[in-house]
Amino acid sequence: MELIGHVRAIRVLCEVAGHGSFSAAAEALGLTQSAVSQHVAALERQTGLPLVERSTRPLGLTDAGHALVRHGRAINARLDSAEQDLAEIAGRRARRLRFGSFPTALTTFVPGALARLRSRQPGTALTVVDDHLQGLLPRLTDGELDLAVIYDSAALAGSPRFEGGRVHLFDDTFQAVLPRGHRAAAAGRTVELTDLAEDVWVGGRPGSAWFTIVRHSCRAIGFDPRVSLTSDDYRAVQAFVAAGLGVAVIPGLAVVRAPADVEVRQLRVGAPVRRISVAYPDSAYQPPVVREMISILEGVTQRLRGDPPTSDATPAQPARRRRR
Repeated sequence: MELIGHVRAIRVLCEVAGHGSFSAAAEALGLTQSAVSQHVAALERQTGLPLVERSTRPLGLTDAGHALVRHGRAINARLDSAEQDLAEIAGRRARRLRFGSFPTALTTFVPGALARLRSRQPGTALTVVDDHLQGLLPRLTDGELDLAVIYDSAALAGSPRFEGGRVHLFDDTFQAVLPRGHRAAAAGRTVELTDLAEDVWVGGRPGSAWFTIVRHSCRAIGFDPRVSLTSDDYRAVQAFVAAGLGVAVIPGLAVVRAPADVEVRQLRVGAPVRRISVAYPDSAYQPPVVREMISILEGVTQRLRGDPPTSDATPAQPARRRRR
């Protein structure tokens, strides 16, 4: 079975899957409905398998259709990136940056970094994708993103595998969030995880990455948090704590704007940590706007690393390529 000569037809199938009908796909592609139908029929002849469930509305895909669309979308994204890179090099197209980030980075240091990029590269077409770790890594691998702020931890062994490059920005150490007047808060400016072993906790929903990291650290020192309420919205977690419904341990980035009725304390030993990095697809060619954005991110996070400040007047240099 040879599919290499059917890239155009695979693109058409992906549009049919996305729009749920031949007519909508035809309109999106600027083709006739008959041409779309012919492309799909040619793919079915080539594969020897039905790809579309024509009796359903909207149109559904068979198992073979779903498999081909999954790979086809990755191929289309790569070809789109190739066209963009070549057009930028030839000076025929404006720079483009498709940037992804997890939510707490988007509400803290990322906006300042994007503002600097806009100032330095005003002609750049910027797209920002707000997603969680489990969604960002596949988007990078498939070529849907040029760059993404991600995090990792030894506790997240089940995270999607990523073979691209990454540059470490800083370590985000988790902090204890306690109801005002909590006995552990009264003891000083820092607490131990074990001080909270007998408390009721506010945790994350099943499978949530941040609470997987917390639970891993607690189990490493001999206890499992007793969770009564769950949320993956850090504002809700802190609101529950402020109402006296439990204690929590959440990423440091998430407690930048803690409610007035909570006590935030650093953890002395065994604090959970997530490593914040900026990641990019593996390639010998790295567009200038990608190098510029990595350099900017390193600059805006230097205080979070504890680095001494540097002059912002120095032009950005290509980022160091590091692999993990």
